[in-house]
Amino acid sequence: MNMVHKPIPPLVLPSDQDASGRTLGDEEITLVAEAIRSGTLTCTKGKFTREFETRFATLIGIGHAHACSSGSAAIHAAIAAIDPEPGDEIITSGITDMGALTPILYQGAIPVFADVDARTGNLTAASIAERLSPKTKAIIVTHLFGNPCDMTAIGELARSRDIPVIEDCAQAFFAQHRNQAIGSFGTLGCFSLQQGKHITTGEGGIVVSNDAALARRVYLFNNKAWGYGDPSPDHYFLALNYRMSELQGACALGQLPKLEDVVQKRVESAQKLTASLQGIPGVETPFVASTDKHVFWKYCLNIDQAIITGGAVGMGKVLKEVGIASAPRYIQKPAFRCEVIAKQRTFGKSRWPFTLARPEAIDYDAAKFPGTFTYLERVLVLPWNERYTEEHLDFLASAIRGAALRLAEGNGA
Repeated sequence: MNMVHKPIPPLVLPSDQDASGRTLGDEEITLVAEAIRSGTLTCTKGKFTREFETRFATLIGIGHAHACSSGSAAIHAAIAAIDPEPGDEIITSGITDMGALTPILYQGAIPVFADVDARTGNLTAASIAERLSPKTKAIIVTHLFGNPCDMTAIGELARSRDIPVIEDCAQAFFAQHRNQAIGSFGTLGCFSLQQGKHITTGEGGIVVSNDAALARRVYLFNNKAWGYGDPSPDHYFLALNYRMSELQGACALGQLPKLEDVVQKRVESAQKLTASLQGIPGVETPFVASTDKHVFWKYCLNIDQAIITGGAVGMGKVLKEVGIASAPRYIQKPAFRCEVIAKQRTFGKSRWPFTLARPEAIDYDAAKFPGTFTYLERVLVLPWNERYTEEHLDFLASAIRGAALRLAEGNGA
């Protein structure tokens, strides 16, 4: 006999796309107004961006931090600091934002995709090891949704081959692995201040490193390689203008003292939702290693389509009926299936730098990526921010449980 499901009254959730889900307030307004009144809106002459960089480095526990115009710019500056030769290979994930991949191509390197853990969507040391070659110049690891990669194992592998690691921490502010801050394990760490991140300036990024020479190259790359303050400055190498403005710097400075509380609230809310969702057939809550602190940029479920009719897509459709705008699959296809990579649409009709690639490096046979395809098939990304109340969490839990039971019945469960 089918169970009768009581309808769940819709409830509007706070959104990180407007003030309802953001911490922006008087602190940021005061500092931005001060920047405007000063008349100095470039970070090369102002004080706000520099102060933000100093304070952020202290918070992460790292020697150097340089702000820039976006998270993509941060990744680009980090790759440029490592300075690959044309045709060098950089191992990365197929489940990441395109802004973390196109900088590889702009620097003339080849993105080589490794498979991911089907539970977390993260790269592993084992999957990276399978893709290493004599041409490997660097490894970029993405701490997906704020869930740390196993940086102990990845770090050991990288050190054994003397390969630098770039941590993509865009979604992982204050995440930890073995009580150490994510962003401080790799040779360089990159963060994003885009609209939906833990703290925001609308757009913005920051690169951190304990390597003074690499940090210097990041700074120069963000400034057209012009040596501000040098005895005889010049444009030392090919570079761009990726500077953060003083308006963004002032806003970031106002946001920074709120970061610890933002992260704590997201983690506490996630733990409560996880507890409420236990025991639902076909629904798995986020896997987090016992050594790690997941900071929940988003909250993700793994949906078993053998139990839930329509899988993650079916669940997403039912949740939409009560106003929950979830994102089945996160990205519709792995990055290597996107045209820019799959069809090598880069600079004119040249296909460069793919013309320099080893055939094995650009072999995207699905059989090589079982974890990637399994993860994307199962993941359902829920909206998340620090403004959720007990009422919001109860609403989410009731909606998810009701949707799962309804769809499980449709599968004969």
